[in-house]
Amino acid sequence: MALILPRGYHKISAVERNHISWIEPELAKRQDIRPLRIGILNIMPLGKQYEFNLLHPLGLSPLQIEPIWIRLNSHSYKTWDLSHLSKHYVSWEEAMSPSPLDGLIITGAPVEHLPFEEVKYWSELVDLINEARKSCASTLGLCWAGFALAYLAGVSKKVFQKKLFGVFPMNSLIPAHPIMGTQDDIFYCPQSRYAGLPDCEMEEAQRKGLLRLLSYGEKVGYTIFETTDQRQLMHLGHPEYNVARLLSEMERDKERGDVPPPENFNYKKPQTPWRSHRNLMFQQWLWFCYQRVSLNN
Repeated sequence: MALILPRGYHKISAVERNHISWIEPELAKRQDIRPLRIGILNIMPLGKQYEFNLLHPLGLSPLQIEPIWIRLNSHSYKTWDLSHLSKHYVSWEEAMSPSPLDGLIITGAPVEHLPFEEVKYWSELVDLINEARKSCASTLGLCWAGFALAYLAGVSKKVFQKKLFGVFPMNSLIPAHPIMGTQDDIFYCPQSRYAGLPDCEMEEAQRKGLLRLLSYGEKVGYTIFETTDQRQLMHLGHPEYNVARLLSEMERDKERGDVPPPENFNYKKPQTPWRSHRNLMFQQWLWFCYQRVSLNN
């Protein structure tokens, strides 16, 4: 189908260059097709530049997707283009009107070193997550947002002394799973984080029925998991990253001098061995949201 995007949106040329269909909201209304309304709470630094990393896999869906960009009232957005934020982002209350969102994506944020309660917007984020669990088919938390959802489920992150940075193999643990069942037995995904979740605590959470573990890597641990009601899906990696984003993080870290180059990634001849994982995961997650919404209608 197509992404529903306003004319003049800054990533239209990138969308068209990647052969992703898009239509304006007015045409979408005339087509009388019920789109899947996907909220995106983007709290990444330089968030305007990051947006296409999510639009690309969402735009490959056979469903009609309406991305709703969401801002937090208590976040300062210091590295952002504030005019872009004002023009294209809405509050949570506005995003939920006139009808609830069908799914919610929460991005990562560079605050892994902080206790959750010390993050300025933590209280507002928790309220939003709790509301989404009741009203949205599924919430997908990426990187730090995955840690936040795990913390609310009872598993605390462990801060690393050295950044985990690179492209790493993982094993799919449940072949028949509705979202992960389409993945190869072994697949690859970028990781860019200063924290992890202890294996023993994750396994204990599964024994208690709090979480269901979906993927594991020897170096990255349990990276993809969900709550047992399937309302929340957590991915501690960055499947949405493209090569440009990984290279830009490498250059940023090199300037600071505290992080070696990404592992298992030839930055001189960069490739994307995680592309199929990214595309399949987002497509299956969207389809999962669509099926849940359809059953409730």
